[in-house]
Amino acid sequence: MQTIEDINKIIEQNIAVMVYFSAPTCNVCHALKPKLLEALNANFKEFEIVSVDISVHEDIAPHFNVYAIPTALVFLDGKEFLRKSRNMSVDEVIREIKRPYDIMTS
Repeated sequence: MQTIEDINKIIEQNIAVMVYFSAPTCNVCHALKPKLLEALNANFKEFEIVSVDISVHEDIAPHFNVYAIPTALVFLDGKEFLRKSRNMSVDEVIREIKRPYDIMTS
């Protein structure tokens, strides 16, 4: 069971976190997620990934001001750093995270 408190705790306790919002009815969500996870795992060693199914956890998305899927929120050092929705490129997401992540972990 995921709660807002659980997700906030993960964000506080980890240097880098992605919260990925999707739903079973979203084909784009399912096509994008494995590519995004593979790229994060390949490029960043310390990255926690939290997946939120908005059809099950209806209260979590509005708490994070997420109203479209797929949406990826990236938190670095406890602060929201990046927010991408719908038409996002995996390369673009990795490129935007890389420099600040490298600075934080070096």
